[in-house]
Amino acid sequence: MNDDEIVRYIQMHDAPAVLASLVATEGHSYRKRGAAMLFFEGGALGSLSPGCLESDLALRLPEVWASGAPERVEYDMRTPDDFAWGEAVGCGGKLTVMLEPVKGELRKVLLEAAEWLGNGDAVMLERSVSGWRYEYRLTSGAPEAAAAAGVVRAATAAMVPPETEEVPGADAVLPVFATRFAPKPRLILFGGGLDAVPIAELAARSGFRVVWNDWREGAAAEGIYAAERVICHPNEAAAKLAIGGGDYVLVCSHQTQRDRQFLKGALAAAPRYIGIVGSRARIALLLEGMETPASVHAPVGLAIGAEGPEEIAVSIIAEMIQERRKRAKPLVKGEECDENSRDLSGGGPEPSHGRIQSIADAARGGAARKRRAQ
Repeated sequence: MNDDEIVRYIQMHDAPAVLASLVATEGHSYRKRGAAMLFFEGGALGSLSPGCLESDLALRLPEVWASGAPERVEYDMRTPDDFAWGEAVGCGGKLTVMLEPVKGELRKVLLEAAEWLGNGDAVMLERSVSGWRYEYRLTSGAPEAAAAAGVVRAATAAMVPPETEEVPGADAVLPVFATRFAPKPRLILFGGGLDAVPIAELAARSGFRVVWNDWREGAAAEGIYAAERVICHPNEAAAKLAIGGGDYVLVCSHQTQRDRQFLKGALAAAPRYIGIVGSRARIALLLEGMETPASVHAPVGLAIGAEGPEEIAVSIIAEMIQERRKRAKPLVKGEECDENSRDLSGGGPEPSHGRIQSIADAARGGAARKRRAQ
């Protein structure tokens, strides 16, 4: 599930809901800092853990909604013999979650964020404390906007009364952080035989918006999931689809002439990723006389020894996810990747295990209520 689904749900439902955001992690964490989920009556969207936290968070929701104020909850599960939960959870990390009732200003800014996403733009939701107020601000979520993080931090820090900053430990609990919401990346499937069915399904489940394109009406194999279907000649596809730098393209019509026609336009449009299904010999024929930038993956998919449509789909979507998460430094197993979050708070002494604090409590430098998570 993508975080944009949370924003769209709020846009479509005017009902009580609480946004839960993972604002800090230490040690092992199932989700990375910046992950979010939404609780609402009768259900939830997303997750923050493999089931360790959600039931406990759900118990806190009525109080959070009734108070109308955000609350911060910490779960310290680093001690193997800690049975404070009533059972051994075994997640092995320390997690900080912010619970925010979706009402008032937060609802307004999330509805505005939905408009940004609807226009295809990423957006950054920033939270800051000003006096006794918990404030929200939307800024561009484009990667280049991350360079302004220092300016945002200075501005929000200046709004906090000096006397609260001097309280020991207060800086550690002030919830000054930001979360990036981005529209789903678009995957354009050119052609659609039986091999495209598991690709489309897995892509949709992995956070891509699937668009199917072909020159033939009704050519898509039964079962292909697509949010949008576009019929046009391959020579017109790049313009008709408005292929851009953030798109993922998969060429899989298995018709050499049509694939070449489509590829010419797609290459000129310079999408982020182009995958070509087929043997090396066929791929060489398709690309003959064309420039092949680094964005072209041919043969497509990670080399995992995949056989059959389902396994091949896994290798292809895994490669797309790898591209989506790409950054200057290669990812290493167990390493944290925080591209969807920006932590704007300073360091300082950490609250005790299991502490829960409202924002007003944090500004006063102490918790009105302390309890171990149960």
